[in-house]
Amino acid sequence: MILLALILVPVAAAAAALAVGSDRWRPALLPAAFTLHAAMVLACWRRLPEPAAAGWLALDPLSLLVLTLASVVMLVCSVYCLEYLQLRPDRHNRLFTACLAFILGAVSLVCVSRHMGLIWVGMEAATLAAGPLVNFNRSKRSLEAVWKYLMMGSLGIGLALLGTYFLALAALPSHGPEDPLLIDVLLARASTLSVPWLKGAFIFLLVGYGTKMGLAPLHSWKPDAYGEAPGVAGVVLAGVLTSCAFLGILRAFQVCVAAGLGDFARGLLVGMGLLSMATAAVFIIGQRDFKRLLAYSSVEHMGLLALGVGLGPAGTYAALLHFINNGLAKGVLFLTAGNIHREFGGKTMDHVHGALRRVPYSATLFLLGFVAITGSPPFGPFISEFSMLRAAVNGGRFGVAAAMVSLLGVIFIGMATTVLSVVYGPAKADPAGSGRGDSPFLVAAPLVFTAAVVGLGLWLPGWLTSALDGAARLVVGAPPA
Repeated sequence: MILLALILVPVAAAAAALAVGSDRWRPALLPAAFTLHAAMVLACWRRLPEPAAAGWLALDPLSLLVLTLASVVMLVCSVYCLEYLQLRPDRHNRLFTACLAFILGAVSLVCVSRHMGLIWVGMEAATLAAGPLVNFNRSKRSLEAVWKYLMMGSLGIGLALLGTYFLALAALPSHGPEDPLLIDVLLARASTLSVPWLKGAFIFLLVGYGTKMGLAPLHSWKPDAYGEAPGVAGVVLAGVLTSCAFLGILRAFQVCVAAGLGDFARGLLVGMGLLSMATAAVFIIGQRDFKRLLAYSSVEHMGLLALGVGLGPAGTYAALLHFINNGLAKGVLFLTAGNIHREFGGKTMDHVHGALRRVPYSATLFLLGFVAITGSPPFGPFISEFSMLRAAVNGGRFGVAAAMVSLLGVIFIGMATTVLSVVYGPAKADPAGSGRGDSPFLVAAPLVFTAAVVGLGLWLPGWLTSALDGAARLVVGAPPA
């Protein structure tokens, strides 16, 4: 029952948002519904619920991690929205709040699904619901961005659908009366799957869901979408939807490992991971738009996730920790970038200087977010990136380790050039800006994310390390500890 409630509570909140007539009171629905959702997720940590819907719905340690990150990120963002949407009286928020709530329901469906077709349905629903968030500002550039986002998203989801068909074809000769796309059936009969069809399925699922993650070379939607969407929408795209797409790839990877195709799949993941990091490094250098900068940073970190899984069991553990760190750090960066953008009325180095003088709290958190996302201690991403590097070295992948360190160094320099220019220097007066400065709710939300990223850099609680270990074992096909 709780599995269905995880999906239906946010969907009901979306329906209520459409029904409520007041722009002022409608955003209050979000924290109320998302708090209930987070409470249900907490209950799942205490005891995993029994499978439902004939085994189509269930949670395991891997999906519970993704669901938890999504629930926490959305809850914090809903608090941010209480004030943010009041600052935008020029925009009706009915569709915005409804889509935010519906996205949580869709990603909950992705997380609790034990059927590859149902995962696809959830990803498609989340993709479509995110479109109005990207176009919230209703400008010419945001309209162009949402069209690019939907076109590339449709391409990716179409390729993922083709990969799902191939997966069903791989299982057809041996699946018996069971549904061939149930993950448990695929894993149980992995040794009998058709190898050519399975290889084709993984390639299409990797490229399809990789497009949703923003892996190069199908990342071109990210700079426009992240650059034009409000900061809170950027957090949802970079911290929630990409994590769900990553889960879709990991489900396909599980099947490949069980079928003896682990080396084949890992090789593809390492290749796409390094390509994404190299692409991000090229475009981050000289980037003057700090919101587009965050888009290329996201391309980099999606590459790190793929690379980590491709490095074997130790790298997989590090990648799972890193997707949590990345989601939280992106919460800091996108929300504070939105605050700075609104204060100055621009988002390029030509318009924004001396943010530390105009919005000192947001600028400080933005600077801390930059230090965190570039893998510097004492923040969480340092732990996960160092663990990936150690996995590469211990596995004898010295070329991969050298490439990873070199690209991370280039990206650090490129991001530092832009971020330091935005934060420091004389404050630039711009009549297009809001001139409101920092305000409590708009600073509290990124502060929560910052505290979480620092906490994960200083101490990993036992329950989290145990969950990460269990999830990594599921991915690589190792028996439980």
